[in-house]
Amino acid sequence: MLDIEKKIAQIKEKFAPLHSNDERIRYILDLGRTLPPFPLKDRIEANQVSGCQSVLYLTSRLTDGKLFFQSAADALLSAGLAALLIEIYSGETPQIILKTPPDFLANLGILGSLTFSRSNGLAHIHQRIKKDALKFLISGSKPMEFNSSPG
Repeated sequence: MLDIEKKIAQIKEKFAPLHSNDERIRYILDLGRTLPPFPLKDRIEANQVSGCQSVLYLTSRLTDGKLFFQSAADALLSAGLAALLIEIYSGETPQIILKTPPDFLANLGILGSLTFSRSNGLAHIHQRIKKDALKFLISGSKPMEFNSSPG
């Protein structure tokens, strides 16, 4: 079993006892509180994820061939959704990230708990993660810091 499959299984186990939308949303809000402090220097427009209802920043860095993500949002629910995806995709290679769609989200029962705009924001966070993975893959996976700024 791949590491990412183990992480997905662990997330599914955490969501399994959550039977109501309120319980799932509370858990996502709690995930948002677990995000580490986000550097002020990275709170720039180039690191904003477009399409989110709130202001959400996402950065990535490549270390030893694996991508690590960091995020912050002005809304706790958005922060929690980002934290959920970061928990799955952070620490994985760009190839694994690109090969692993967020199918697990449907199994967690959270998609029905979100408004259309929040679901849309979640999709945009995932797209940004994939975009960063693709940029590192195309660049030859050079070990360098990368902020998602254009160009």
